[in-house]
Amino acid sequence: MNKAEIVAGLRGMGLGIGDKVLLHSSLISLGKVDGGPEAVIDAFLEVLGKEGTLLVPVFGALGILTDTLKNRPDAVISPCPKGTLAAVGADAEAICKDHWKAATAHGADTPFTRLADMDGYICLLGVDQDRNTSLHGVEALLELPYLSDTVGTFTTPEGETITKTWKYYPGPHRDFIGLDRYYREAGVMKIARIGNAQVRLIKSKDLFDIGMMIGSEDPAFVLCDNPACADCVRQRAAIFADRMDKESFKLTASAKLAGRYVPEMVENLKRAGIKFIELDYIQGKSCASMSEEKLQRAVAELREEGIEISALSTLVAPNDAEKLVNLVKSAGITRLILPVGAEAAGECAAAAGLEVAFRNINHTALNCAAFINNCREKFAASACFNPAAFAKAGEMPFLYSYKAGRFIKTAGQLDIVDSTWDGAAQELACGNGEVKEMMSILRCHNFSGYFCIGGGYDYPGTLEEAVEDFVYLLDNM
Repeated sequence: MNKAEIVAGLRGMGLGIGDKVLLHSSLISLGKVDGGPEAVIDAFLEVLGKEGTLLVPVFGALGILTDTLKNRPDAVISPCPKGTLAAVGADAEAICKDHWKAATAHGADTPFTRLADMDGYICLLGVDQDRNTSLHGVEALLELPYLSDTVGTFTTPEGETITKTWKYYPGPHRDFIGLDRYYREAGVMKIARIGNAQVRLIKSKDLFDIGMMIGSEDPAFVLCDNPACADCVRQRAAIFADRMDKESFKLTASAKLAGRYVPEMVENLKRAGIKFIELDYIQGKSCASMSEEKLQRAVAELREEGIEISALSTLVAPNDAEKLVNLVKSAGITRLILPVGAEAAGECAAAAGLEVAFRNINHTALNCAAFINNCREKFAASACFNPAAFAKAGEMPFLYSYKAGRFIKTAGQLDIVDSTWDGAAQELACGNGEVKEMMSILRCHNFSGYFCIGGGYDYPGTLEEAVEDFVYLLDNM
């Protein structure tokens, strides 16, 4: 290859005088070039002319072509330690100026979005979308929940040393490669061969417009589906947790469904993006029968990992209510779920300052409601509505139980579980529990209590599968 051939190739792709181009590159992809990296840079600058501008990323070891442009005496370096660019040409200063002052490193009012506003191009020379830094700008504009803050200390052009935080900074793995087909199918990206290199050329504005459209519909659009990719699993969990934060209810999960041991529970809850756990069983043993020391240790381990306790629950009325209450309080748990009928234990717990809820197990709606209303005349109590148990009792949970028991006034939790009339546990919305209908009506009332996946009943699968079912229901109501 020589400079003239590279110039011809770039012009053949549509580049010309006055254009502005952000170049991501691999020199080795071209093959042997007479004049080396300087010839490649000179070829771009000849095509763009004095009126044009060439930019390259220089925030790391990104290849010899980036270093070549950066070290030119007329190069302008964007004054920001994050997402730094070097530029040569007529608009170099305008594009790079005050980069550090932007709220993000790649989003609004940065060189990446300014290039789009100025109708500039992105050129991928011998590299794929995985090297396309502007896609981080798309993420930043979307303010995706898995992005984090980053801090940097640097010296401004005025000589002031400052420390600043930039928001919505990219993390680890991305599947930017998977976006390539969208740009090809939209017909906005040219692909040609120069030397041995496959070269992609796309208007920056088109890249942002299409990326924003896709990302608005699917916030996980640049995350891979590989279950073994811990980075993308974690980032998907952050998206789900952010979605749940926007709901009026709080999402929790049964410890029994989350795992047998606390570390397993933590891992599964984090993979799912669930921040709360209802302690019912640990290692197959009822949490209500654990020693204070073991329960305190389990709670401390969960909280150290950022998992909060929504309640301790038991399906059996305790023989010694005071002992159970002391156990709960010693672990710093503030809420206790008891079976309907355990009035004495509920009164003892309420007197000790605990929140009390009663779960239906083998009860009809009318009997359950009568019991809870009777308790509420003596102490504060709420209903933990278990649709699977009402179905097992022969009732239609939404069409009859919820309305007959007027649970709109007393419900503090909905168990996200399902069963058939004969009591067989089912996947969500595959039994007679009318789970979808119950979820929908409570969301209509901006229900501020808990939705508990796996609460008070078996689920025929894993927590991950239960969450998938739950999300499917949310997406289809």
